[in-house]
Amino acid sequence: MRYLLDTHALFWWVYFPELLPPGVRDILANPDVRVFASAVSAYEMSYKHHRGRRPEVEPLVGAFDAVVAAEGFDLLPLSAVHAIRAGSYGPEHRDPFDRMLAAQAVVEGLTLVSKDEAIREMGADLVWE
Repeated sequence: MRYLLDTHALFWWVYFPELLPPGVRDILANPDVRVFASAVSAYEMSYKHHRGRRPEVEPLVGAFDAVVAAEGFDLLPLSAVHAIRAGSYGPEHRDPFDRMLAAQAVVEGLTLVSKDEAIREMGADLVWE
């Protein structure tokens, strides 16, 4: 299986893994599983941090690529295909970050690690157990 981390899942894995369900921790700790962190998450954290809404993400924003690599995750860039797919979704989910992450998961055939059940409405497979 191949997984894509939602932004909150990435942050919790790095700083507060105990907040993740045991099944998610098992998945992310498994060296035989390929896990991706999205450039969209870097953008989301940076955007919210620089507007004063998420001061706690500063260390991750400052070293996103290095932290992702140290965790053994692959970095998934945002492509035009992803962006076009995200833009095609209806009004069911207004958060632009979630729309882009859902689009990446669908286009790339990844299971999204997220507690946000509403993302399923965009066709993404989710795991949060």
